[in-house]
Amino acid sequence: MPHKSTGVQNPSPNILTTPALWPEADFIIGNPPFLGSKLFRQNGLTDDYIQAMNDAYDLPRTSDLCCYWFEQARRMIEKHPTTRVGLLATQGIRGGDNRTVLERIKKTGDIFMAWSDREWILDGANVHVSMIGFDNGAQKERKLDGINATVVNADLASGVDTTRAPRIPENVGLGFMGDTKQGDFDIPWSVARTMLVTPNASGKSNQDVLRRWANGMDITRRTRSMWIIDFPDNSKEPQAAGYESPYEYLRQHVLPWREANRKKWFREEWWVHYAPRPAMRNVLPPNRFLATPNVTKHRLFTWVDGTVLPDHQLIVFARNDDYFFGVLHSSIHELWSRRMGTQLREVESGFRYTPTTCFETFALPWAPGQEPGGVSGANGNGRAETSSAPTNSNAALVARISSAARLLNEQRERWLNPPEWIIEIAAAVDREDDFHDVPEAARPLIRQSAIMDRAARHPELKRRTLTALYNERPTWLRLAHQELDRAVLAAYAATDSSGGWSEDWAEVWADTGAGQPLPPGHPLAARRSEIDAHVLENLLRLNNARA
Repeated sequence: MPHKSTGVQNPSPNILTTPALWPEADFIIGNPPFLGSKLFRQNGLTDDYIQAMNDAYDLPRTSDLCCYWFEQARRMIEKHPTTRVGLLATQGIRGGDNRTVLERIKKTGDIFMAWSDREWILDGANVHVSMIGFDNGAQKERKLDGINATVVNADLASGVDTTRAPRIPENVGLGFMGDTKQGDFDIPWSVARTMLVTPNASGKSNQDVLRRWANGMDITRRTRSMWIIDFPDNSKEPQAAGYESPYEYLRQHVLPWREANRKKWFREEWWVHYAPRPAMRNVLPPNRFLATPNVTKHRLFTWVDGTVLPDHQLIVFARNDDYFFGVLHSSIHELWSRRMGTQLREVESGFRYTPTTCFETFALPWAPGQEPGGVSGANGNGRAETSSAPTNSNAALVARISSAARLLNEQRERWLNPPEWIIEIAAAVDREDDFHDVPEAARPLIRQSAIMDRAARHPELKRRTLTALYNERPTWLRLAHQELDRAVLAAYAATDSSGGWSEDWAEVWADTGAGQPLPPGHPLAARRSEIDAHVLENLLRLNNARA
């Protein structure tokens, strides 16, 4: 019979929906299996087994497999309070849904020892792990990464506990994950060009269902000039078939994969994207919007043209003003979002950014929509245009952030795409194709795609990427970010008199940014540790006040 709450078939009788029975023990020590939830079925766990495991342990269904061992051990401590536990996990247990089990451990007992991030090399495996010791709270001494600590938080950090930071209402509805397609809907610009000039028996133009498209790689590397076939999510198959070449392309490249999927909806409506994010589409500004890759070494924010459909690997924001760009690209926001995000491997490899944990909990100097003096280039829905009796000094602070952000963006763009080189590439493209047969509205877009595709193959330009730029961090980039940080710190100093904010704090992030550690022996290492803690304390206090 189907499961009454999920509609999924109930487990077969030989799979128990109750937790495993462990013998009573003084110590539980182990190395549970490391397996992400998306890989359960690929590694032999059946639907019945997964359903039974979910029923037995009531953890978030995206929890890694090792989390179930932690929950089982926590329950053992509840039954036998003298039991002490030491287990390994991937370091991802510190964040996202995985952290739920550590929060439960903190609620019913405590963590007395943890190594938050250690390299683990054994039998060819090379991963980063966390080592965690916990009990019923009886042990009072705490150690984190081999150093005495007053507390070990659920994110395996000490000091400021940001794990309980709630979402701020004013921030909700601004940040979104991009479109999730689930299938090879994306096409090279050259294929899109052919489709754009191909007529249909229905009389419809294929430009109705073709858009430029970008994912995280188009931000961290060079843009690949990709397009995407994008049928409306409520379109029926006869409507889709009216656009012959896009429809037939999907029949060949998407339908076989969708037919093999176990989800009925995937098979029945194979020509539409899995999660088109209508709420996002409805509010993104038409001229440009802000985007950041969800996973990246450096926390990069950049402008994306409003005609581009962002992929789910991009987190996008329904704002197009320089002030907002500046605050989010500051070290203050990077410090907060790194603490709130989920680390991938080693610290240097970056972290996963989500709008709910990293942005919706972040206290900007002014709540979105309440910036003094209005914000030039706001998104048009009124949220960034309103103000309550702004002072000239506060309006000047907003203008200072905007100016620093514009300068940073302009310098980066000139470095990425020097006009002197792009003009030559554009002239070469125009000599080969005048695009006269492409529908007028799509003509400049397909031309731009052709230009940037050729630029990506240029012997000099192909090495000019944002990742390469931030790896190198030349002096002009360092100074631009330092001025931006000073401007943002000045805004916090003006709006939070009890925070002790100072523009001078910007010097501790100048060399590496807030997302990368200072090299060993750096003269500002101790000061940076103090300032990082102070900034996080201030931001958590502001978060609690606004939420």
